[in-house]
Amino acid sequence: MARQLEDATDKLLASLLVADGRSTLKALAEATGLSVSAVQARVRRLEADGVIRGYVADVDPEAIGLPLAALISLIPLDPSHEYEIPAMLADLSEIESCHSVAGDVSFVLFVRVATPTALELLIREIRTLANVATRTTVVLQTAFERRAQPSTKPR
Repeated sequence: MARQLEDATDKLLASLLVADGRSTLKALAEATGLSVSAVQARVRRLEADGVIRGYVADVDPEAIGLPLAALISLIPLDPSHEYEIPAMLADLSEIESCHSVAGDVSFVLFVRVATPTALELLIREIRTLANVATRTTVVLQTAFERRAQPSTKPR
C-alpha cells in the first residue's frame, strides 16, 4: 500500500496529474510555485512510493466497442475458497475492477462488454471459473465517474 499523502504540495501534484497525466514539469512547477527540478524530484518520489501507479489514457468505452457496462455481484458457492476468487478472474479483460465488499455478497465486479450476448457469456465464464452465484445489474447510463484524487479541502 502506498504511503498516505500529508504534504499539501504532494497532494496538489497528485491532483494535477489526475486531471492531466500529460502535464509538463514546467506546468506543474508553475502551478505549485516550485522549480522544475523540485517538481521532478517530487513526482519521481510519488512514483517510487507507489502513490502514482502509472499514467493511462482515458478512452471512451463506446469508441472501442464496449458500450455495455454492468455490475456483477458474486456469492461464493464454496466459502472456504472465497478469497481466491479475484485471482481466478484476474485474466478476464472484460473486468475493469473487482471490489471486496461487506454484505450479502463477497465481491462486486465492474465489467464492460460489446453486447448483451457477450455479457451473458462473461457471466457464465465467471460462474464456472470462480464457482460463484451471480447477481447482475446493467448500467443504463453513467451520470459521472471520478478518478481518485487527494482532497485539498478539509472535510
